[in-house]
Amino acid sequence: MYKSIMVPVDLAEPELAQPAIEAAVSFAKISGGTVRLVYVRSLIPVTYMEFVPADFDAEQQQDAEAKLAEIAAKVDLPPEQVSAKVLIGSVHGEVLAEADASGADLVVIASHEPGMLAFVLGSNASAIVRRAHCSVLVVR
Repeated sequence: MYKSIMVPVDLAEPELAQPAIEAAVSFAKISGGTVRLVYVRSLIPVTYMEFVPADFDAEQQQDAEAKLAEIAAKVDLPPEQVSAKVLIGSVHGEVLAEADASGADLVVIASHEPGMLAFVLGSNASAIVRRAHCSVLVVR
């Protein structure tokens, strides 16, 4: 079974990730594995940096870490089986890199009914499914 399970979480819509977290917890309970929640922050374009406070990036990182830790604390597993990490960059690129770096053998990702933009550009979930080196479970 799966020993290292990763779940990307969008802090703008944390309820969307709940079914994926529940699926990951089910697998972890069966196999004694771990669950790692990840959130990927967007890069701030350099052209905007002069318009934000000097500590803006650090505040955003701390805020994201606190929100993700709050979600992780509610996961129905012992604390030593749950971790959380905030990354910066493109969602699918960072999720895939973290899955490889952490040795994840399963990524459980939530997906919703795609909008028109997703049909044109593709969704993060579909990019992760196409490029992952491990198993991927998409939960609707």
